[in-house]
Order: sequence, then C-alpha cells, then structure tokens
Amino acid sequence: MADNDYYDLLGVSRGVGDEDIRKAFRRKAMEFHPDRNKSPDAEEKFKEINEAYQVLSDANKRAQYDQFGKAGVGANGGAGQPFDGFDVFGGFGDIFDSFFGDGTGRRARQAQRGSDLQQRVVLNFEEAVFGAEREVEVTRLENCSVCSGAGNEPGTPLDTCNTCKGNGQVRRAQRSVFGQFTQVTTCTSCQGRGTIIKTVCSNCRGGGKERKSRKIAVNIPAGVESGIQVRLTGEGDAGSEGGGPGNLYVYLDVQEHQFFHREGSDLIYELPINIAEAALGVDKSIPTLDGDDEELSLPQGTQPGSEFRIRGKGVPHLNGSRRGDLRVSVDVRVPGSLDDRQRELLEELADSFGTPTGDGGDDKGLFDKIKEALG
Repeated sequence: MADNDYYDLLGVSRGVGDEDIRKAFRRKAMEFHPDRNKSPDAEEKFKEINEAYQVLSDANKRAQYDQFGKAGVGANGGAGQPFDGFDVFGGFGDIFDSFFGDGTGRRARQAQRGSDLQQRVVLNFEEAVFGAEREVEVTRLENCSVCSGAGNEPGTPLDTCNTCKGNGQVRRAQRSVFGQFTQVTTCTSCQGRGTIIKTVCSNCRGGGKERKSRKIAVNIPAGVESGIQVRLTGEGDAGSEGGGPGNLYVYLDVQEHQFFHREGSDLIYELPINIAEAALGVDKSIPTLDGDDEELSLPQGTQPGSEFRIRGKGVPHLNGSRRGDLRVSVDVRVPGSLDDRQRELLEELADSFGTPTGDGGDDKGLFDKIKEALG
C-alpha cells in the first residue's frame, strides 16, 4: 500500500472535526468504490481510504498518528480488519460483501470440473527408449451407476425448492450510505440446485458419485525420461453439475541400464580396453539396444577417454523419428596385478622405450606379446 498521508487521502486538513472527516470519507468512498469506479487502481485506493478513516475517526489513534505518523498506529495503520467497524453507516461490511461475495466464499452453483489424478509407472530402460504400452489401475469418482449422478432414486420426482423457487439463488436488498444494493447468494436449502431430492438414491445416498477401480491402458511414447508425465485427458474424477472429468497424469520413473546411460538423445557406453589394445589399436564389438552388435575399429594410440560415435543407435527424439547416437567412451584399464610373464614383457617394453628401435617394428612385436599375455 502506498505510504500516503491519511489527511491527504481523505482530502482534509489536520485540524478538521470528526464530522468533517466522516463526510470526507463518505465522499471519497463513493468516488472510489470498485462497483462505481472501474479504474484498475480503484480497489486499492478504496482500501487506503478505508484505512485512513479507521485511524482518523478514532480519537486515540488519531492522536498517535498526529504525533508519530504511521509508526504510531502500526504497520497497517491500526486496521487489523480492514473492512470492519463501520456501524455508523448501517453495516458497511455487509455492503462490501455484496460487491465481493458474501464473506463465506459462496457463489451461484456452477459446473465444476473433476479433480485430476496421479499415478506412477516404473519403466525399464528399453521401454523408455522404444516406447511401450502399460496398464495402470486407478480408483476414481464416477457418476453413480444407478442414478447417473442425479442423486435421487430413479423414477422418483424432484421438488422445486421453495426457498429460491428453483433459481438456486436468493436475493437480499439492503440500504446503505451508497444507496440500495441487492446481494445474491447461493440458496442454502438446495445448495444451488434449484430442486430438492425427496428420495435419495439407495446406491450413492444422494451424493451422485461412487468410487470405482478401473484399469486404463497407457501408451508410452518412445524417448521418454524419468520425470516426464503422460496426460490422459478425461480419465480423472467425474465433474459436478455438468462439469467435465479431470485428467489422469502418469508420472514415469525409468530404471537404470546395466551398460548404457543416457545424455539427452544419446546413449553412452564405456568400452574397457587394456594398454596394449590402446597402443596398437583394436577392433571391438559394441552392444546396442537394438540387439545387434556394431563393429568399431579403434586406431593405434587411442587415449583414455577418447570417444567414438555410432550414428543412429541412440534414443529416438520424443515425438520424432530421428534417433540420437551411441557414444563409445574408451576406458583404458591398467592391470592392478601382473603374473611373471606379464611383468617380464612390460619391463622389456619399458626398456625398449628408452632405446630407439628405428621403425618401431620390434616394439610392435613386443606389444603383440603383451596384448596376448594380458588376454
């Protein structure tokens, strides 16, 4: 709320009497009341005027305000309940309710959409990549199978409500400082239906709803990830007063894979090789999610962490036909223990690195022996 001077808000000087303050308030309230003034800031201005009046119309609060300003009457100008305390105008709080509701949040009975439901489904890695069809069981509110949601026993009549005469609403006229106003509220006798049930349905006891368990097929598209939700429109709770049903949201939780992990639409596979294979180069069979192995040739001198791509063997783009890639990350394994032959060969290799051998032919032969020894 703007930090405006209370006297300025009411348009009066500091020395005016109580009657002048009351007249100024009535004039300003009629000018800025949201039912009369349609400007965007009218409601906020109206609240400020109300706050100013609550302070200046109280002798003690006014004295505190004159001496200390707003700090003397609290952060909210001493207005603990901003729209109460106007008995001098014959029930100002009731008048405000007639514009912004009746204070209980009730409104004319309207069609209400049913509640949304949630369900969790666990998928294995392949199901998430290639899509799947799963069945989920939900318990939801449905229209009563006996009365079709009407609430009365089939074949029995519905009486017109005597209180609202079938309108579902009642009107109450009030006179106030602003003139005469009509307040419209939901009829409490029929809860806004306009009719009274004489004989309630034996199945739903007049509620019009019953809980049912249903098995619903869910089509999981290819390429989904954990945290994605699939919406099944209209598979939630039934609505009321002609409102549509809610939705069913299926939240997906994808299990990890033994060999692959995922980065977006790409699959990552870590390929373990030994130091001899990394130095000499090697051909390797790479598993894929499709079930067929792909041949990959690693060049001579492959370094740890090197990455190679196999195009089109990754994850399908969600709602698309193109697939990502299978990225092969090389993990050069250094043996933690050696047998005597392996140690002998590696020591010989270490010596050869210190002695140039020309074209490297002897080193290659030694690498082949190490490769064979390392298995």
